Amino acid sequence: MVMGNDIGIDLGTASVIVYCKGEGIVLQEPSVVAVDNNKHAIVAVGEEARKMFGKTPANIEAVRPLRDGVISDFEVTERMIRYFIDKSVGTHWLKKPRIAVCVPSKITDVEKRAVEESTRNAGAGQVFIIEEPIAAAIGAGLDIFRPCGSMVVDIGGGTTDVAVISLGGIVVSTSIKVAGDKFDDAIVRYMRDEHQLVIGERTAENLKIIIGTAAEDTPLSTMEVKGRNATSGMPLTVEITSREMYEALRVPVRAIIDAVRYVLENTPPELSGDVLDRGMVLTGGGALLSGLDRVIEKETGIRCTIAENPVNCVAVGTGKYIEYQTVEEKGILSGIKNFFSLEEND
Repeated sequence: MVMGNDIGIDLGTASVIVYCKGEGIVLQEPSVVAVDNNKHAIVAVGEEARKMFGKTPANIEAVRPLRDGVISDFEVTERMIRYFIDKSVGTHWLKKPRIAVCVPSKITDVEKRAVEESTRNAGAGQVFIIEEPIAAAIGAGLDIFRPCGSMVVDIGGGTTDVAVISLGGIVVSTSIKVAGDKFDDAIVRYMRDEHQLVIGERTAENLKIIIGTAAEDTPLSTMEVKGRNATSGMPLTVEITSREMYEALRVPVRAIIDAVRYVLENTPPELSGDVLDRGMVLTGGGALLSGLDRVIEKETGIRCTIAENPVNCVAVGTGKYIEYQTVEEKGILSGIKNFFSLEEND
């Protein structure tokens, strides 16, 4: 059992990652809940529930209570958060944990309150809401408090957040509902349209991870895919190439590039020079799509690097957001700023 009472949660559409003070990342599981609709009871949460996708009887449904970065099922999300809190810090709290949760940069106040209320009802003593680009930048090791521009592109499961940050705040940003899930959806459609093959989300995700690519010049690779023939309904196996995956992913990749270009075009001239010198950082699981960094760099002319551990950046940044808060509660960001200053002095 983790003893710290400060928790950072990356409440992602695809997965939940929990960071505990003094421990680092302590939990990473899919944002999936299996519900028995007859008994209105939770059957399984996380990895155990994910294994049930497409394999449950009629009365049990494996659901993802967050869609496009926001809560789609309030009650199930609350119970999922409580499960992950209990699994991370135990059920016998000396005091209720302080929890920081990240949210997409462009969600509404109503959606933000829904996240806060769900987290509080799940057992949090105090809740802090942090925007994903800020958390991603902190988790990637960027010093966002200097008077110069830092650009981050966070590609999660439900949303892609692009922002230029300076002096601890977001100067210009955009958030689009195109990310890992849309990659999977595009692959599912392509397989049905081009090969009359019906596949599930997990198969599409495996295709994306193994041979998916955003770059046309990626070395050719192949993979056998099993599914159901859309016409006959019979099992079918098809060999797919990475070139086909490039074609399948062109539309969502273009949407992300357009979002990056939008932010660059609206960045103040003084900060544009900083971004040109320092480049941009890709975070989130979507950053691991083969060739995506090269394509963005080619399209924008800005150096593009992938964070050291892109999947965990938001969770780590969210945890540090609360971990380095000053004891006197003088301000969350000032605590992190002091932390960075100490690192520089060392």
